[in-house]
Amino acid sequence: MSIADNIKSFMGKSSLIREMFEKGTTLKAKYGVDNVYDFSIGNPNLPPPQEFTQQLMQSSGELEPGIHGYMPNAGYPKTKQAVAEFVSRNHHINLTGDEIIMTCGAAGALNVIFRSVLNPGDEVLVPAPYFVEYDFYAANAGGVLKTVATQPDFHLDLDAITESITPRTKVVLINSPNNPTGQLYPAESLAHLGELLREASERHGHVIYLVSDEPYRRIVYDGVQVPSILEYYNESIVVTSFSKDLSIPGERIGYLAVHPAATDKSDLLNAMTLTNRTLGFVNAPALMQRVVPKVLDASVDMTVYTKNRSLLVENLDSYGYKFITPPGTFYLFPQSPIKDDMAFVAALQEERIITVPGSAFGGPGFFRIAFCVSQKTVENALPGFERAIKRF
Repeated sequence: MSIADNIKSFMGKSSLIREMFEKGTTLKAKYGVDNVYDFSIGNPNLPPPQEFTQQLMQSSGELEPGIHGYMPNAGYPKTKQAVAEFVSRNHHINLTGDEIIMTCGAAGALNVIFRSVLNPGDEVLVPAPYFVEYDFYAANAGGVLKTVATQPDFHLDLDAITESITPRTKVVLINSPNNPTGQLYPAESLAHLGELLREASERHGHVIYLVSDEPYRRIVYDGVQVPSILEYYNESIVVTSFSKDLSIPGERIGYLAVHPAATDKSDLLNAMTLTNRTLGFVNAPALMQRVVPKVLDASVDMTVYTKNRSLLVENLDSYGYKFITPPGTFYLFPQSPIKDDMAFVAALQEERIITVPGSAFGGPGFFRIAFCVSQKTVENALPGFERAIKRF
């Protein structure tokens, strides 16, 4: 075999999502794009807000000397300071630009963190269902991803987390609002999580970091507020990107924010600045770093996502599907009407509906619907969802 064994393994684990995407491509070629209802990929279909487009055009025309040169690896100081002020307002804690590192999206930030804090064999604990690429990010740093069960409604099971922590646990990684479930962890759970991690860190004699992956923080409904881990645990790092709230996933721009009271904060930040460079990112994209400070309060128009969510929730409920109504993200994660989620996803494909089995996310028996699509796609898919469940 010409490729590394672990990469071969990763390719197999990621094949379910890729397989669904490719199945959609095949069906579209056969039946036409408008006659296939593809809910497989969380690729935002909304245009970026007008403010972003305006600032992009302005920033791309700037001609000041050195504008395309190397920068500090953690990012432009002015950008970091603007982001720090934004985070301080929204997370109710005072940060400075020194506690921010600009990254190539949230994925880049997670790789930077893991490479900085994990020794070979160290464990990253994550509640399941979870975003499958977390496996790969941990392994990139020689770490091991361990999953822990959540409650039936996908809220954190704090007892299960406590029981799963070992002397090798170095990071607890949460994702709220969550991909694929859409669930959001309330402040009470985060407060209890912070307390149990303080106790576990003291018991095992080393810091256990709490990392929160938050690219969907502003994709929420019904006036929901997302609480911040920074209020409840000092050894915490917030990771996010602008991919979802500005609808610019291809631009690969995000940041990480370290709690100002974190232990050995200076060493931690220096390590992550180094890994930002040595992992090959070097720095976050310069053009995007010039744009985002001017659009930090902007966000996509949530009207389409809100309508799609309502259409799916109301109609799928009437057909007999079981699910939680997601307080955030643009995902719905219904229970499969049969135990075999793969078989039910295949049945949906016969209706030219493309979804992803929950098994791809460590959640067998469920399936994910990414409703970041046109309202017409949702409306046209509804009869197929009804026919599929009636078969079982």
